[in-house]
Amino acid sequence: MPGENLTRDEARERAALLSVDGYEVSLDLRSAVGVHEGEGPRTFRSVTTVRFRCAEPGASSFADLIAPSVTAVSLNGRDLDPGQVFDGSRILLEDLAAENELVVDAQCAYSRTGEGMHRFVDPEDGEVYLYTQYEPADARRVYANFEQPDLKAPYRFEVRAPEGWTVWSNGAGELTDGVWRFEETKPIPTYITCVVAGPYHYVTDRYERVFEDGTRLEIPLGAMCRKGLAPHFDADDVFLVTKQGLDFFHDHFDYPYPFGKYDQAFVPEYNLGAMENPGMVTFREEFIFRGKVTRASYEGRANVILHEMAHMWFGDLVTMEWWDDLWLKESFADFMGAFSLVGATRFTDGWITFANRRKAWAYRADQLPSTHPITADIRDLQDAKLNFDGITYAKGASVLKQLVAYVGQDAFLEGARRYFKRHAYGNTRLGDLLSVLEETSGRDMAAWSRAWLETAGVNSLTPQVLLREDGTVDELAVVQEAAESHPELRPHRVAVGLYRRTGSGTLERYAQAETDVEGPRTVVAELAGADAPELVLVNDEDLTYCKTRFDDTSLATLREALGDLTDPLARALCWSALWNMTRDALLPARDFIALVLRFAGRETDIGVLQMLHAWAESAAVHYTAPERREETGRRLAEGAAEQLRAAGEGSEQQLAWARFTARVACTDADFELLASLLDGTVTLPGLEVDQELRWAFLEPLAAHGAADEKRLDEELARDDTASGRRHHVRCLAARPSEAVKAQCWAQVVESDALSNALVEATIAGFAQPSQRELLAPYAEKYFAVIERVWTERSIQIGMDVVRGLFPSYEDSQGTLDTTDAWLASHEDAAPALRRLVLEARDDLARALRGQACDAAAG
Repeated sequence: MPGENLTRDEARERAALLSVDGYEVSLDLRSAVGVHEGEGPRTFRSVTTVRFRCAEPGASSFADLIAPSVTAVSLNGRDLDPGQVFDGSRILLEDLAAENELVVDAQCAYSRTGEGMHRFVDPEDGEVYLYTQYEPADARRVYANFEQPDLKAPYRFEVRAPEGWTVWSNGAGELTDGVWRFEETKPIPTYITCVVAGPYHYVTDRYERVFEDGTRLEIPLGAMCRKGLAPHFDADDVFLVTKQGLDFFHDHFDYPYPFGKYDQAFVPEYNLGAMENPGMVTFREEFIFRGKVTRASYEGRANVILHEMAHMWFGDLVTMEWWDDLWLKESFADFMGAFSLVGATRFTDGWITFANRRKAWAYRADQLPSTHPITADIRDLQDAKLNFDGITYAKGASVLKQLVAYVGQDAFLEGARRYFKRHAYGNTRLGDLLSVLEETSGRDMAAWSRAWLETAGVNSLTPQVLLREDGTVDELAVVQEAAESHPELRPHRVAVGLYRRTGSGTLERYAQAETDVEGPRTVVAELAGADAPELVLVNDEDLTYCKTRFDDTSLATLREALGDLTDPLARALCWSALWNMTRDALLPARDFIALVLRFAGRETDIGVLQMLHAWAESAAVHYTAPERREETGRRLAEGAAEQLRAAGEGSEQQLAWARFTARVACTDADFELLASLLDGTVTLPGLEVDQELRWAFLEPLAAHGAADEKRLDEELARDDTASGRRHHVRCLAARPSEAVKAQCWAQVVESDALSNALVEATIAGFAQPSQRELLAPYAEKYFAVIERVWTERSIQIGMDVVRGLFPSYEDSQGTLDTTDAWLASHEDAAPALRRLVLEARDDLARALRGQACDAAAG
């Protein structure tokens, strides 16, 4: 991997020297089918013609290409020796002219890691499917190019494919004389070019829009998936959300969708949620639901569809200059995904999900030692790969929500409209966006940017309430604190809500004030004289990005009456605050779990309920004192089974509790229930145990020795599909056997035979919290191999291994010491690798603090 890296300095130097006029890329993918001969990787022919200009004739530069071999290189009609100019990742270009033409004929490798041209063979029918995934810099695995976002250019693709296949790219295409030829794209960066090819199931529709000036816009729509998933593909709902999103963005952006058609491909073994390739968006196929799922799953898919659509403007039309300003596309797309979800679709409670789920991701990332400002310092491509994180996405989106409250929605959207028109098909930096927002809002955006975009860390806001003798509020203040490592106290626009119980027993808001919190203490004068509150919520309505704390009275109220809080957003914010207190060792894990067991059964928002399940499981596994784990686990399992039986027949809550019951199962009674539901000897009215739920029940049975290989093979025979194979691999890896764990370790660490999806499934099955003793020997092995794995494997697989196999379940001071010893002795290791280990180390240290808090609770 180090030889494939590209630094920011190199990119800036090349951008100052070169400008690209266009690409012609010809791919021959007919080798994707049939028997592969030879010992090396299966390859395809890639011929690239690049026309570019050089500001300093006579200078030298380089093109990017990662390929097993290069057949020929020609620069300005001069043949170059591939052995002399190609080193495996770069092509040396010397003595450049003012105007240049580079032609590269290479053999590029199909991928099994989801990077570059991924090749997937469907075990169900033997069909082969291809798709590309490039961000941040894997287009060079498919064709020679200048792999950096500020060297945008138009592209013409042509593809030869096996007979009977269909091929898609960014532009519209047609098959002529056995070759698929595609319309030239607008100027775009390399990382959002795209090819999808194979016998995909394809559905079409059309979007039409007539604007106020009478102009008409027609966008051909397409959606596709593997043939094996076609019976489950609800393309109508995908098209519904797509059309709603296009209407919303046209209404608010005043810039028509600029990329012609709009295809959406749901592809196998995808590493990401989705990718915003203009005209050809790719998604992980898990967004096609093989079994019954809750409304939260459909909401999540709609949010991703809209997130990627927002990128057509934020990222594709206007692209950041370098990955430092990745937030210019990801933060905006994340915010716009929620904004349009609420404004255009049936998911009008989308801000609740945002507050409860997305911001939890941000809060965790912002407290890691690797936290960084939203505008990050990205030194190279490895840095860029790791910065697709909770700060760039969810914190950035949260800050934009705060910005909307700060400047006003109209000024914010008018700023976006000017930004698109001013920088269409170009590249931008932070200052380009701030300047238009200053124009539209009249606000000092430099000060706002310094506080919110250029510093790291999350503030905590705590209420202080002083009462008069008559019981009314004398003074209500908001105290702001920051971590020592990131001491910035930011300006916050917040709503402070006062709540009390009513005669009917509900907990409801009776007063609220919006105010600007600045500095360490801010008095909210508007609330003086109000009746004494039982609960103060200092980030009511979730306007800002902060950790919410409670005064003693508020915390006592939540312990007794959290389920009585009628406002679903306020309830979600309280749950989020309580979880942050648990992670910060301010609330014992047992107390958080007790609150979940007492009140989660009354939670009406299914997304919040599923988040509570995940948090409660994490509290039991990571933050509970070791001597109380068994008792806590049993209590959690009993509570889950009780709620499962009490849930409404056929309800989303019933399905959510069924899945949670499987995840926390730990006693013979739990396993008997799961086995009985599987074989049908026990039924719960309304609960359909479909194939996906069957696998969810089987994993804990396998992990606790209650389902052997024969039983798992029988289930695979029922579901011998790509999805079934992944479930089967995960369940096999979960079995409590030394031999099984050794085999899994060898398959993932010592071999590269498994695809990315099967590596992920194997790691997920290998690392079981109930198997701490069985996993103990692998802690030492982990630190012995990770540097080699990082060097030898692709960055995606390296990330999966380093994150997934860290000995987090060996949660002792000894493991923490071993981690520190590795960090101390590997100061020269790749910075991205050290970052991953530092993050895992921080999670472990946080878990130990949480366990100490839980133990001290008595």
